[in-house]
Amino acid sequence: MPVKVRFTVPKSVTVWAFAALVSASAALLGAAPAEAAPSLRATARAGLTTAATAPDPAGSAGFATSAAVVLDAAAPAARRAASASAVRAAYSRAQLLRIRGTRVTAVASAQRGKPYRYGAAGPRAFDCSGLAGYAYRAVRVRLPRTANAQYHAAHPISRTAARPGDLVFWLQGGRAYHVAVYAGGGKVWHAPKAGDRVRLAKIWDPAHVRFGRVAL
Repeated sequence: MPVKVRFTVPKSVTVWAFAALVSASAALLGAAPAEAAPSLRATARAGLTTAATAPDPAGSAGFATSAAVVLDAAAPAARRAASASAVRAAYSRAQLLRIRGTRVTAVASAQRGKPYRYGAAGPRAFDCSGLAGYAYRAVRVRLPRTANAQYHAAHPISRTAARPGDLVFWLQGGRAYHVAVYAGGGKVWHAPKAGDRVRLAKIWDPAHVRFGRVAL
């Protein structure tokens, strides 16, 4: 039998705490790859604790809402889709982007140390676009296979507008030859090259870098 968990977010809970809670709860619906699930479940437990106790340091008005989440990884796809639709209806676009970005970044970071292999899209090895596509599949988004195709599929954004989970592209001659998942703070998760492994790195060669966001 699926276990139903109902949570209510009081007005004193900050947006960042609620985003962490919903992000983790969505992970328990089974959307994330198997090896990322333990860390995301841990995030869920932390998010529930934070949401129950966190004050609002900015003194903002906050918001209140509630949602029922079915914690059943074996639930039919239609049931999981209905739960996702309910979540989308409850939150603003900015909140949804933050929630999705948190999950995409968590899945990308969970691949740390896995080897680069040209044409690989996980789960044991990756090339650059394979890692980006794998991370986005965790939020049920299918990206094109190559870095250049992903570049053309994403909506261009400025560096200042970029947030964790967005895509970072390196261009040469108008074509994207490398892609990474933005981690925030000027860093990315990426699968660099043959002989290397998935790792966190500072953005290099900024003159040839472009940022992109995948539509919700």
